[in-house]
Amino acid sequence: MTRIAIVVLTLVAGVLACLATALLSPWWAFAAVPFVLLGLLGAWDLLQRRHAVLRNYPVLGHARFLMERIRPELQQYFIERNYDGRPFDRDVRSIVYERAKGTDAEEPYGTERDVYQPGYEFLVPSMAPRPVPKSPPRVRIGGPDCARPYDMALLNVSAMSFGSLSANAVLALNGGAAAGNFAHDTGEGGLSEYHLRPGGDLVWEIGTGYFGCRTDQGDFDAAEFADKAAHDHVKCVSLKLSQGAKPGIGGVLPGAKVNAEIARVRDVPQGRTVVSPPYHRVFSTPRELVRFIARMRELSGGKPAGFKLCVGSRRQFLAVCKAMLEEGTAPDFIVVDGAEGGTGAAPLEFADHVGTPLTEGLLTVHNALVGAGLRDRIRIGASGKIATGTDLVKRMVQGADYGNAARAMMFAVGCIQAQRCHTNTCPTGVTTQDPRRARALDVRDKAPRVQRFQEATVASALQIMASLGVTDPAQLRPHMLRRRIDPVTERSYEELYEWLAPGQLLAEPPASWAADWNAADPDRFTV
Repeated sequence: MTRIAIVVLTLVAGVLACLATALLSPWWAFAAVPFVLLGLLGAWDLLQRRHAVLRNYPVLGHARFLMERIRPELQQYFIERNYDGRPFDRDVRSIVYERAKGTDAEEPYGTERDVYQPGYEFLVPSMAPRPVPKSPPRVRIGGPDCARPYDMALLNVSAMSFGSLSANAVLALNGGAAAGNFAHDTGEGGLSEYHLRPGGDLVWEIGTGYFGCRTDQGDFDAAEFADKAAHDHVKCVSLKLSQGAKPGIGGVLPGAKVNAEIARVRDVPQGRTVVSPPYHRVFSTPRELVRFIARMRELSGGKPAGFKLCVGSRRQFLAVCKAMLEEGTAPDFIVVDGAEGGTGAAPLEFADHVGTPLTEGLLTVHNALVGAGLRDRIRIGASGKIATGTDLVKRMVQGADYGNAARAMMFAVGCIQAQRCHTNTCPTGVTTQDPRRARALDVRDKAPRVQRFQEATVASALQIMASLGVTDPAQLRPHMLRRRIDPVTERSYEELYEWLAPGQLLAEPPASWAADWNAADPDRFTV
C-alpha cells in the first residue's frame, strides 16, 4: 500500500468515524478528531516541497525534527559527563550556580579529570603558603596621560549589550556590580537607562556603529560622546576593534528588533535595519588609532581610555606599539578577547577557525608591550571563558592584570546554556526582548547572585594565589603554571613560551620577533 493511500484512508476513516459517532452521540465525535488532524497533516506533508523527509515519511517524519530540536537538552542533561560539555561543562556551570546562590561549592572524592591527559594544566603550590589577603587587591587603570584613574576589580562583567540582553538582565548585572564594587562593561549597544539606574561602575564600550554617540550618517558624534562619558557612573571608555566570537566582521540588527527603546539608546531610526561595519571610520592606521584613543580620553574628561580586540596579526599589534612610542601617548588599558567566543552569535566558520585563542593572545600583547617598554603604563584585561578562580589565576599568570566574564555572569543570572541567545526565545529571560520571557528574570533575586558569584570567585583566586606563595597578582610568575605535553612529560609556561625582557624589542629584538618588529609600520596595517 502506498504512502498516499495510507494518508487518504486515515483521513477518510477519520471523517467517517466523525459522522458515524456524531449520529449516535456528539461527545464521541471528539474521539475521531486526532485521526482527522493526522490525516490532514499527512496530506500537507505529501503536498509540501520543502522537506524531502516529510514527503517520504508523512507524519512520522516530524519526529526527526522534534528530536533535532531537543538534541542540545538531551546531550546536556542525559549524555555528557560532568567535565566534557561545551562550551562550558557541567562542573563549571554547577560551581557558578552554587557560588551565585551562596551555597557550598566543594566536591568530595577527588577529581574526575584525567590528570595525565595531554593538555591538562595545573598550578604549582608552594611549601610555604601565604595567608589569604583580607581584602582583594585592585588594579589601578590610568597611565601618565590619565587625569581620573580607576581602581579595577580582579573580576568584572564583560561586554554584553542591551538589546542582546534583556532589560532585566542588564539591571541584574549592574545591580550586582554596584553591590560588589566591580565594573560592568556596557557592550557596544549604547548606554541605556538600565546600565545607569542601579548605580554600578561602567566601562562604556563604543563599537564600529558608534551606538549612543552616532550622527545620522553613522559617524562618531564627539559632542554626544563627551556628554554621556561625563556621567559619574562611567569610569572608563573603550573602543571595540573586534570580539572573539566574530573577529573581522560586523553585525546586523534586523529592523523588526529595533523598537522605540533600542532606537533611542542606539541613536538609530526605529524599525530600520542597522548595520555595524567590520571597520572603524575614526581611524585607518595604527597612528590614527592611538590618536583617537587619546581623543576619547580627552573628551571623557581624563577618564581611562583603552581598546578591546581579538588578537590576529602580531605584526599589526607591533605597529600599534610603534605608534604609541612615536606619538608619546598610549591607551590606559587593553582588553584581550579570546577566539573561544562569547555571547555574540557568529557564523560557525568564524567561531571555530578565526582569531587567536586567549592564551596566545594574552602572551602576544603582554610580551609586545614589555618588549616595547610600554607595559608599566598599560593594564591588560582578559576576556574569554573566565568562570572560576583557577581561570582567573591562569590568565594573570599569562600576562593579564584582571579578568572579565560574560557567560559566567549570565549563568549567575539564570542562563542554562540553552544556546538560543540569537533567536529571541531564551527560556530564562536573559537574552531576549520578548517582554513575557524577560519578565521571568527577577532582578531582586538575580542581582545578589551576580554579586555573590563575583565575590566568591575572587576569593577563590586569592586562596589559590596564597597556596602558590603569593598575595598579589603582580607576584605571579610563568613557572607557577604547568601543562602536560604527554603522559610522561610536563612543562612550565616559563619553558613553553618566550618571555621578552623590558625594552628588548627596542634594543635587540630576538630572532623570533625581529621580522615582525622590523616590518611593523605605524602608518599602515600591514597584512
